[in-house]
This record gives sequence, C-alpha cells and structure tokens, in this order.
Amino acid sequence: MARDITRGLVSGEGEFSDAVWADVLSAVDRTYVDLVDYQEQLEAKNAELETMRSFLGSILASVSDVLIVVARGGRVEEVSASTALRTGAPREGFAGRPVTELFSEADRPALEAAMTRAGQGRCPVMLEAGLIAAEGETPLELSLSPRMDERGRVTGHVLTGRPLGELRQAYAELAASHDELKAAQALLVRNEKLASLGRLLAGVAHELNNPISFVYANAHALERYAGKFESYFERVQSGADRAELVRLREELRLDREIRNLRDAVAGARDGAERVRDIVEDLRRLSSEGSGERVAFDLVETARVAASWVMRGSRGDVEIGFAGADRVMALGRPGHVQQVVMNLVQNARDAAGPGGRMELWFGAEAEAAVLKVSDDGPGVPDAVRTLIFDPFFTTKEVGQGTGLGLAISAKIAAEHGGQLSLCPVGTGACFRLDLPLAGDRP
Repeated sequence: MARDITRGLVSGEGEFSDAVWADVLSAVDRTYVDLVDYQEQLEAKNAELETMRSFLGSILASVSDVLIVVARGGRVEEVSASTALRTGAPREGFAGRPVTELFSEADRPALEAAMTRAGQGRCPVMLEAGLIAAEGETPLELSLSPRMDERGRVTGHVLTGRPLGELRQAYAELAASHDELKAAQALLVRNEKLASLGRLLAGVAHELNNPISFVYANAHALERYAGKFESYFERVQSGADRAELVRLREELRLDREIRNLRDAVAGARDGAERVRDIVEDLRRLSSEGSGERVAFDLVETARVAASWVMRGSRGDVEIGFAGADRVMALGRPGHVQQVVMNLVQNARDAAGPGGRMELWFGAEAEAAVLKVSDDGPGVPDAVRTLIFDPFFTTKEVGQGTGLGLAISAKIAAEHGGQLSLCPVGTGACFRLDLPLAGDRP
C-alpha cells in the first residue's frame, strides 16, 4: 500500500494523492486516540493496582495472626509483619523460601500433605504446626486455604494461624462465661421454684391454722376439766362423805363437764385427723418428684395441686372441674404438680377478683389432656409466640420472673408431652398433653 501511495504521489495524480493523505492522517488520528485511551486505561489500572497493593500491605502490616502467602510451588511470596515479629527475621528475607522451612521438621510432612488436600479439595484445611521463632517453636493452629485464579486453577495457598496458647485462653474464658451463665440460670430456676414453694407454704400455713387452733383450744379445755376432776378425786381419796361429794360434784358441774370432755376429745381428734390429711396431701405433692416415671391419676394430682394454690390465695376466684373423673397418665407426679400449680396460679392472677377458672380432664389421641382456662383478658396475638420464652412475662416488675411457663414447657417435653396455648377464644387456655398410661396401677 505504501508503494501505491508513493506511486500515486510521484505520478502527479492530485486527487488520488489527496485522498491517500487523508486516509493516512485519519489512520494516524485514530491510532493516537487509541494510544491515549490505552494510556488512560493503563494509568487507571496502575492506580487500582497500587491501591490494592497498599490495601494488602496495610492488611499484612496490621493483622496480629500469623499470615503467609505461598506460591504454587510452595515458596513464600509474602508474610505479615506479625509473622516477621514472631520469628525475629525481616519480612524481605522470607520471599522465595520454601514455606516448610518456617516450621518444625516434624511438622513439615503434615504441612505438605495439608497443602495437597487443600488444593485437591478446593477447601480450607486445619492443622497444628510449630512455627520456628526466635525464642523456640510456637505451636499454631493453622488454617490453610487454596488460592485460585479466574479459571479456578490453584495458584498457591494462604496460611493463617494463631498461637494455641491464646486460643486455649480464649476457650477457657468462654467456658468460664458459659459456667457463669449456667449458674445464673440455675439460680433463676431455683428462685422460681422457691416462689412456687412460697405459694405452697402460704396455703399450708392457712390450712393448718384452723385445725391446730381447734386442737389448741380443746387442749386448754381438757386442762381445765382435768383440774376439776383432780379436785373431786382428791376429796374421794381423803374419805369425804357422800353428801360432801354430791355437793362438790354439783359445784364443779362434773356431769356437764363429762359431756364437754367427750366433745373436747372428739374435737381434738378431728383436728388431729385434719392435720394428718394435710400432711398426707403434702406427701403426695412431693412424692415421685424424680426417678422413673410411673402411672398416676392426672385428675387427683391436679386437684391436689390446685387446692393448695387456692388455699394460699384470696378466696375471690371460683374454680371448677370438668371432664373425666379419672385419667391415668405416665410421668412424675411431683413434676406435673409443679406445672399444674403454675398454670392455676397464672389463671388465678389473670381472672382477678370475681373471676372464674376451670380445669378440664380427658384423653385424646393416646394422650392424657389437662386444660386450664380462665375468663380473664386472654393472651394477645402479639405475645402468643413469645409466651413460652424464658424471662418473658406480662406481669409487673417484682411479680414474676418469666420462668414459670418456660420451666413448665420443659417439664412437659421431658415427659414426652407438650404444653401449648389453646386456640384463640375467651380468656386464656393452656393445654397440657402427657403420655397416656391407661388403667395400669
């Protein structure tokens, strides 16, 4: 083409020469524009590369863990400042060295095998290896990750490690924090149980007060009667005549006191029997609290637990029982009574003065069922999903820990059952499902 242009110019073909020169100048302009564009792109790439190098350099200078960048052949390309500091060697002296030389001789085969596994599996590999440091070997927990190019080919590896001593200290601190958390949780659970125990003791104190007072009053009456009879029999033993004994008997009203004596003895016996029944209820309440599960009557167990809650509270809430008269469940009666006491206490608090609650018993789908409902305000939709969460409560501060329902749900789950909210309706309703035991003793 150059010869054609030259021939056109030499031959004096003016029009042809101008067209050729125009094409040449246009091609030069395009080439210049392309060169300028390429120069701008190159400068932008260089600036981006410099920024990336600065960024990577700041990372390598700031990380506290050991960081080693290895090429495909297993030779070091870069190390972090912390690596140089731990080994006591300048960063410039690491480039080109086999990475295995940085670790103890005994760990080198394992390191080479780990790099092979990481490259083949395209995934990180964990191992422990001793880094040769200025003051001896430093055991590290290494994470070895493969480096890959845009085509997915392995171009090297990145090793990051932290001294095992620091990790063990961090694990020890984490374990200590976990132990403290468990201790705090155990304390809160104990406080919730103590709160239930306090309600139980309030019922016990109220229930025992009447029969004990009755026994105490009759004991004073018996003491008074004993004094009169002692006076009469002293006169009999001293040889008093019949007339004097008749007069003394009328004066002391012994005939009436004999009848009163029988009433006092019967009253004291009734009071003592009532105390015995209360103690028996308490024994059933605390029995079978742990150990193997047994067959028990859910109706009787729930009635005893509910009665103790109501005894310890104001008599301003009506309680009713409905459904089956006997439902045999399989579990630990003491634990189930704790659940029932919590549900009844919550229902009593929700119903408020003049309110009503009901306990319904039945058997559905191989499960012994107890439903505790009240005519209170019910459970809002916004909190239905949170009602069994630990520490969640709608009560005022100081009136509950928010652990009662959470513990009750856990007890039900441990029995192979479930504690749940009934479908939305009037008031609140909780349903307790337990394994059905049939009529086994």
